[in-house]
Amino acid sequence: MNLLGSVAHWDDAAIRCLADSHRAPDNPLRRGGVLPAACAIEYAAQAVAAHGALLAGEARPVAPGMLASVRSVTFGASRLDDIAAPLEVSALRIGGDAGGLLYDFRVEGRRAPSRRRTPRVIPETARPSGEAAP
Repeated sequence: MNLLGSVAHWDDAAIRCLADSHRAPDNPLRRGGVLPAACAIEYAAQAVAAHGALLAGEARPVAPGMLASVRSVTFGASRLDDIAAPLEVSALRIGGDAGGLLYDFRVEGRRAPSRRRTPRVIPETARPSGEAAP
């Protein structure tokens, strides 16, 4: 599932993406016709993954990762699907090492809530042996 429409800007530290999929009636994250605000976390996770792929470039394969935790998230609305403007999904790398990466993120639309905090992404190589990817 690809929720992001385009990458507007990226550099070594950050990425900014745009998305219109929050308005699509067939968005796979909708429940009962509604796209809950918590789905902004998936939009941010996809921006983080896109950032990792862009940083790796074509020469290196990107190791799969998993979202390990998200903390201090705030929602300014209960849903995303009624936001008329495209969503702007921004992620800023704030730290990390071989054991994981830390990003702050923000998902906004003209009337979109600000959702922000720090997802921790753990690379496949850092998982204990035998632990399956989700």
